[in-house]
Amino acid sequence: MTTALILGWIGIGMMVFLSGCGSAIGTSIGGSATLGALKRKEDGFGNFMILSALPGTQGLYGFAAFFILQKYLTPEMSMFQGTALLGLGLTVGIACLVSAIYQGKVCANAINAIANGQDAFGKGLILAVFPELYAIISFATAFLAGNLLGK
Repeated sequence: MTTALILGWIGIGMMVFLSGCGSAIGTSIGGSATLGALKRKEDGFGNFMILSALPGTQGLYGFAAFFILQKYLTPEMSMFQGTALLGLGLTVGIACLVSAIYQGKVCANAINAIANGQDAFGKGLILAVFPELYAIISFATAFLAGNLLGK
């Protein structure tokens, strides 16, 4: 196995691993807030569940980027391609990790606000999209850069 291929696999692996970890942490933050909020407002479970699930999308971005980039993992790949896959994988993975954690915190605050009687579902949903934007940008970067790797 060549060094380029090893670097590529490390990048792709870290991308899926970090984005998945971020989603697990983010959804756990939202889920924990939901359990606490249910003590105060039992009928809010539907809204709480939606907010708790939002950070799960970052893991999907890492997984989807794997399908886009995995075709470049070949024994014939160049060192440039291996290094590029390492960089892209770390970029997507770290962006999704951080984005999911902070999105989970925004969602947890929205859940707590709803449990305290505020009409915060729509506003919380809108504010929770902002951290996700950067995960989407990293995914789009991997998609666009992936097109350049084959050239």
